[in-house]
Amino acid sequence: MRIDDELAISLVDPKAYANPASQDAVFTKLRAENPLGRVELEGFDPFWAVTKHADILDVSRQNALFHNGDLSTVLTSKEADAKVRLQTGGSPHLIRSLVQMDAPDHQNFRMLTQSWFMPQNLKKLEDSTRKLAKKYVDQMQDMGGECDFVSDVALYFPLRVIMDILGVPDVDEPRMLKLTQELFGAQDPELNRGGGQPQTADEALAEMQAVIFDYFMYFNAITNDRRANPREDVATVIANGVIDGKPIGEIEAMGYYIIVAAAGHDTTSSSTAGGMLGLCENPDQFARLKANPAGIPGLVEESIRWTTPVQHFMRSATEDTVLRGQKIAKGDWLMLCYKSGNRDEEVFEDPFSFRSDRSPNKHLAFGYGAHLCLGQHLAKMEMRILWEELLSRLKSVERNGPMKMTQSSFVGGPKSLPIRYTFN
Repeated sequence: MRIDDELAISLVDPKAYANPASQDAVFTKLRAENPLGRVELEGFDPFWAVTKHADILDVSRQNALFHNGDLSTVLTSKEADAKVRLQTGGSPHLIRSLVQMDAPDHQNFRMLTQSWFMPQNLKKLEDSTRKLAKKYVDQMQDMGGECDFVSDVALYFPLRVIMDILGVPDVDEPRMLKLTQELFGAQDPELNRGGGQPQTADEALAEMQAVIFDYFMYFNAITNDRRANPREDVATVIANGVIDGKPIGEIEAMGYYIIVAAAGHDTTSSSTAGGMLGLCENPDQFARLKANPAGIPGLVEESIRWTTPVQHFMRSATEDTVLRGQKIAKGDWLMLCYKSGNRDEEVFEDPFSFRSDRSPNKHLAFGYGAHLCLGQHLAKMEMRILWEELLSRLKSVERNGPMKMTQSSFVGGPKSLPIRYTFN
């Protein structure tokens, strides 16, 4: 059944995602009345909005039936899609990372770095990560009881961790942060390169190409260095990667660098900030965790569910099929609405409450199936360690001004969170 245009617009409008309460209401209505509805809006190719937890799982586990790479992996307009294909010689992707790959490429490329992000390897990073976490907690204490938790803590702590793993020197971190914000915040006038000015499709595409070119120039130099001077870092693995006896292509290498450099910290930053927001708005949860720090892993999972930084991915059907009793035709485009799935009343008791003791917590924020987030264990380790260090010293915390959310239909979260706090 077609979704009413008024509701459908909320699925494609970046500004709608900056108002979580309003967006929750849209998804609640869709789950109840039209859980697998068709969006037919001027300027966009038609697509199905998959809003139920069970259906998102169903699509995600069938990787041969629902492809990532045949059409754009994120929602894009007809005009933008046509311009990208013109630029790339027919491909809907400006970059080709793990996210845009299907079998067999996806598994082959994923295996190159997978061991780096497994729990047994991450144990070696615990001490350095804890030392870094203490540094940021010390900085918070030195700031006199007020800070913007996003810009002062949540942005930079995960950034340093992933850049160290990747092999990017700390002097280049501001450049990497800026490029990530411009990539994922392309729809937000406060984050993109447009300086808040309205952009035509041509201008937006040119801006995105410029961001990717800057990434390319930076990581091309990294590749040349790691081929001449290999190190114990992920950049060396990518630079010297071989699949089926051949070095990986330049486009694929760049996509790999970008997905590790950008997604490797941005989503963790958002989830960390979302957790702080949850504690500010729910003092009982703060008190519970102060009294029982063993609950911190639950706080981490709930922060990730609550925030759901990756708000959607697109899939396309490779053959005719049926989903929730609805006929899906070969070539149909589907939007997996993770934000909605993580508020599904059939899966989560009291889904609109922030509960650090929620168990089980079967959230979809890392995806599911073959494309389950490569960095999920790293993200959870970083967040756990930061909260262990922070909650052991934090006596009180509250909001200290209005919060701002990113204007983005793809990746989002708090972009400003002023807080007031005291330490023990």
